[in-house]
Amino acid sequence: MAKLLVKFQRYFRRKPVRFFTLIALYLTAGSLVFLHSGFAGEPTISENEPNPLDGTSEGTAFQYLGVVQLGRGFKETPEARNSVRRYGPWFKSVSKDTPERNKMGDYGGAWSRALKGRKVREKEDRGTEQKAKYIGCYVDNTRRRALRGVSFFDYKKMTVFRCQDNCAERGYLYAGLEFGAECYCGHKIQALNVSESECNMECKGEKSNVCGGVNRLSIYRLELAQESARRYGSAIFRGCFHRPDNISLALPVTGVMLNMSVDKCVDFCTEKEYPLAALGGGSCHCGFPTTLFTLHEREDEQLCAQKCDGEEFESCGTAEYFIVYQTQVQDNRCMDRRFLPARSKQFIGLASFPGAGNTWARHLIELATGFYTGSYYFDGSLYNKGFKGERDHWRSGRTICIKTHESGQKEIEAFDSAILLIRNPYKALMAEFNRKYGGHIGFASHAHWKGKEWPEFVKNYAPWWATHTLDWLKYGKNVLVVHFEDLKRDLFVQLKRMVNLLGTRVFEDRLLCVEGQKDGNFKRSGLRKLEYDPYTPEMRKTISTYIKTVDMALKLRNLTGVPDDYYPR
Repeated sequence: MAKLLVKFQRYFRRKPVRFFTLIALYLTAGSLVFLHSGFAGEPTISENEPNPLDGTSEGTAFQYLGVVQLGRGFKETPEARNSVRRYGPWFKSVSKDTPERNKMGDYGGAWSRALKGRKVREKEDRGTEQKAKYIGCYVDNTRRRALRGVSFFDYKKMTVFRCQDNCAERGYLYAGLEFGAECYCGHKIQALNVSESECNMECKGEKSNVCGGVNRLSIYRLELAQESARRYGSAIFRGCFHRPDNISLALPVTGVMLNMSVDKCVDFCTEKEYPLAALGGGSCHCGFPTTLFTLHEREDEQLCAQKCDGEEFESCGTAEYFIVYQTQVQDNRCMDRRFLPARSKQFIGLASFPGAGNTWARHLIELATGFYTGSYYFDGSLYNKGFKGERDHWRSGRTICIKTHESGQKEIEAFDSAILLIRNPYKALMAEFNRKYGGHIGFASHAHWKGKEWPEFVKNYAPWWATHTLDWLKYGKNVLVVHFEDLKRDLFVQLKRMVNLLGTRVFEDRLLCVEGQKDGNFKRSGLRKLEYDPYTPEMRKTISTYIKTVDMALKLRNLTGVPDDYYPR
């Protein structure tokens, strides 16, 4: 025996790595045994503590677990092994009378109390928990959407609950997920049901849940959404307009209602899946913005000032002059986007100084043309929000135009033509400062505005605002100048100019659709009001000099100078 021990000692002296490996394996095995004994035992329930499975109110903590698969400390049941998890925090609970509830497994008392505490916190955060029922997997494509309400995308953090929550807040009855990251809402399903195996893509924000598939929607019915579906506080007032000449074509759906009100008409058109609700006295008309009814020629609102029968404080228009509202229904005529069918050899830049609205312009161009835009850079947050061309190399030739903030001669001459977007430097500097310290749609804190960051930022960026425009005017080939302020004021005309330069056919109905979807996910709601003017007199004096320089350069090329509101009053 002693000789054997000596041999082992000599062996491990020669091979110390093997010795430490054996020690590590021994410790690991001991840890596993300890963890198993801690979680595999029966739950310890004192006489004074209610049993979580006895059906009392305390036990409802576990109804939010659903059918947990191989959870920590839970046994795998045959039912759980074969089920596909299709629920977020709004899933259906397992009935306390079903066998599945009684087979939820062996779990430790500490773990059960932790889950119960998490449930209580979630209920406190969200108030009354809403539920959603999984309906099935449905066909979906850009020509005919299964759910024709609003939509949004997040290619990094999409979850089932987030989609359901957003659709419920807007009063929709159904929520659907596609490609693992796209959420669609609607009041009714307009598609064929297919096998659930075709909805097999995991959610980007939670790998344990399924979020549809390729052109396939995983659809849920929001059980409590019907109660809130009549709340249309977000319906947008578009104005007073003359009755269109051919009303049956311009507004194809009409309903005559007793006790007419704005809510009734908006509700009626939303149910019919139309984005426009036009009130003409006792009649409600629904449709889309088209060349027959563009909503470009607004009338005096006094011409529509006829009280509603059902609400004396609202105007319902007349037989000749309609009051028009935009409902929450998304106009899908301009929502389809794809890469160019053939690689382009012409590189068209979408050039701007940072903070001049480049991302918003990209959103408009993608809707107006149906093609993705690219970028000279790569911004993961933009890609995750739906700008799929962001990941392509800028010379791939698959995108309709390329975002760039560059201003050097070599970089500018790499483009065959360009749209040059110019914005008021006072607004552009503040927007870029907000982006730099608050994200694409966030805001910088007051500490940043009042600290040394803001003066240093203006000192470095204000000269760049001028040199950026001057360089593109000097070195750029076939440059179309678009002022951000003109694009906001007259989107239809300016966007039509931009699409013409891009070399694609202009469909006016599609441009009218863009007007109703113009904000997108990356347009700030407006610069946050500051309690003070961040620009000192010295800053304004310097910036005014840059404005005059750019204005002169534009006029020397027979272009429209900068708008009057660029100059401080």
